Amino acid sequence: MNSITDSQSKFSLLRRVPFYYGWIILIAGGLALFTSAPGQTYVVSVFIDPMIEDLGWSRNLYSSLYTGGSLTAALAVPFIGRLLDRFGGRIMLTAVAMAFGVATVLIGSVASPIHLFLGFVAIRALGQGSLQLISTTLVAMWFIRRRGRAMALMALASPMSQAAFPVVAFFLISTWGWRNAWVILGAIIWIVLIPVGIILVRRSPESVGLEPDGVSRPMGSPSAAANISADHNDWTLGEAIRTRTFWMLLFVGLPLSMIGTGLTFHHVDLFVTKGYDVGLAAGVLSFMAPMALLGTIVAGFLNDKLPNRHIMASGHLLLATTMVWAMPMSLVWQAFVYGGSMGFAQGVIMTTTNVIWPNYFGRTHIGSIRGVVSTAMVASSAMGPLPVSFLFALNNDYNTPILAFLGLPIATAVVSLLAVPPRKSTAAVRPEVEPVG
Repeated sequence: MNSITDSQSKFSLLRRVPFYYGWIILIAGGLALFTSAPGQTYVVSVFIDPMIEDLGWSRNLYSSLYTGGSLTAALAVPFIGRLLDRFGGRIMLTAVAMAFGVATVLIGSVASPIHLFLGFVAIRALGQGSLQLISTTLVAMWFIRRRGRAMALMALASPMSQAAFPVVAFFLISTWGWRNAWVILGAIIWIVLIPVGIILVRRSPESVGLEPDGVSRPMGSPSAAANISADHNDWTLGEAIRTRTFWMLLFVGLPLSMIGTGLTFHHVDLFVTKGYDVGLAAGVLSFMAPMALLGTIVAGFLNDKLPNRHIMASGHLLLATTMVWAMPMSLVWQAFVYGGSMGFAQGVIMTTTNVIWPNYFGRTHIGSIRGVVSTAMVASSAMGPLPVSFLFALNNDYNTPILAFLGLPIATAVVSLLAVPPRKSTAAVRPEVEPVG
């Protein structure tokens, strides 16, 4: 009897919040994304010069350790996804925050290449992989009909983190040295994320007596329902991988990771070879961030009203158009059109990716499913710069790798349109909402 009373008390407290508690979960997910920065390339890159200068290592060794660590880290993400399905976001966010902080602190005492390699494996798996997986899964659990706009709002934390943390890391390195800077970053992770995990996060709306989106079923309009598989029509990982749609969406998610990372990694050199100065290259790179933010917001609202596969196809066609535009560009305004288009396309594709998987395969096993997907995306991202560099070396012209990869986003646009929501046998399950392509 006491346990029932305690449970009802907890539900009552959550219901007293003057708005749907899912928005608190969205903020928690945004904080997880924001604080994932020490595991992201934009923070690690700030440490390259002071670390190799102090340790006496080559830039190639550092880069190789980072690439190898990133690829190895990708293998751990499916395991995190299965644990997320089993234990829920509250336990996993708290545990990952504790481990991520420890890994970050330990990099501050690095003394050998193998130590740094293991450190990169840990911060990439826990920061770049796990925190992104946990945050997107949390929002997917708490929102269905408003999932697109909720994902878009949470994703605002990523450009904010990218703007803030490199400056913070540079200040910490300049003031206390790179070793202490890693320790302080680890402490920031603990201070921000552990209380968020323990105090704010709950596994699902149903676990606290609420409904997704904060409304009672039946929910939504027919146009929004076209993207959604009913909750009791959720797919396990084993069931999902036996569908054609799973492999289509997996393929669709790879080009942006590879092409976007490859062109961004070589961004400055790409602009220099086309006759632009370094300052303009930096300005265009900065311009990409607000345009990606705009693409995220636009895609978030469109994905709640239109078939997700159409939005995905549009994003990839825009990416292909951007690549074509990059080849002859020579004027300043053309450079900014390229940067704005690339940023907008990235925002559209990434937001749609976060929405389409739970919309197609449900919420119950989304951690396991997205864990496998994240492995492929992280691996393709880590490999992106290498083929671009190799193809550029053939004739010292970035038009060569651009042409070589141009067919990929065009192909994924076509595959996106063919990736209709999967259907379970009506004998096995009777869906509340029939997904319509």
